[in-house]
Amino acid sequence: MNTDLLNFELPDERIAQQPADKRDASRLLVLDRAAQTMHCDHYANIAQYLNPGDCMVLNNTRVIRARLKGHKATGGKVEIFLLHEDSPGEWTALVRPSAKVKPGTEVLLSNDITVTVADVLPEGRRRVCFHTPNVLELLESTGELPLPPYIERKEGHSASDLRRYQTVYAASPGAVAAPTAGLHFTDEVFASLDAKGIDRAALTLHVGYGTFKPVTVDNLKDHYVEPEDFEFPEVIATQLNECRAKGGRIVAVGTTSTRVLETQCKDGRFHPGAGQTDAYIYPPYTFQGVDVLQTNFHLPKSSLLALVCAFGGTDFILEAYKFAVAEKFRFYSYGDVMLIL
Repeated sequence: MNTDLLNFELPDERIAQQPADKRDASRLLVLDRAAQTMHCDHYANIAQYLNPGDCMVLNNTRVIRARLKGHKATGGKVEIFLLHEDSPGEWTALVRPSAKVKPGTEVLLSNDITVTVADVLPEGRRRVCFHTPNVLELLESTGELPLPPYIERKEGHSASDLRRYQTVYAASPGAVAAPTAGLHFTDEVFASLDAKGIDRAALTLHVGYGTFKPVTVDNLKDHYVEPEDFEFPEVIATQLNECRAKGGRIVAVGTTSTRVLETQCKDGRFHPGAGQTDAYIYPPYTFQGVDVLQTNFHLPKSSLLALVCAFGGTDFILEAYKFAVAEKFRFYSYGDVMLIL
């Protein structure tokens, strides 16, 4: 499939810079694949489109404050963007300006915290070493929330971002980007789902920096998705298998949950596991683990849009995106949401 087929026109004003006033006030575009219809609503009403016995699968990863700002002993400013913890206290990171930071350079952060920028790694990355194994705790007082590049802030994240760029059920720290399809849930939405008998389960996939990587090759199959850490507990696999056995549907909340479900579903059954997945889903693809998909609106020519097109059908999804632009839906992380039945 040619990558250019995933391109679409998106005016800058359709890229949401702030979240909706209330999480569940986000607009909802409901797509019915069988009927090839589209319907506009608000996310607060999501329960009416699902059936008793369905199970929504959430990604409970928590975004860490991965962006660090400091300076060298000479005074030169350095920015460190943590990507992945390789061992306690040792991380793979992006460092800017990398060319001016030699291996062994000490960078002083706030609170008199020092980090050592070490080896040069492939793809312009660096190894960085902290003098404590408990880096996540350190980040809470020192780091900045790594908002996506298309969300513009003059001076880092705002106080509101600390709350709204996390799902209300975020529990397992490790992501450098939010699983944005889950940002719309509220206690009221959960209550409406419970009242209708719609179950939910949680897995973990720590969303990596590669989620923003555009597809730059001409053919989709030549793109590479960076591996991301996941956990899919046995109790969740059992729960989803029982859901299917009773006739319920598996509702993946986001492309991140989808990739884990497809990785761990084989021969029609879910299997527990943990590790890394580099699952890259693009048309044509036959889904085994997902029956319904909830997802935000994604960037043109991205692996995330490729996954959604594989699920909903390329022509139908691109028609829906064109409709969403015309109807002034809000796009990307802080934007609105679609449900594909």
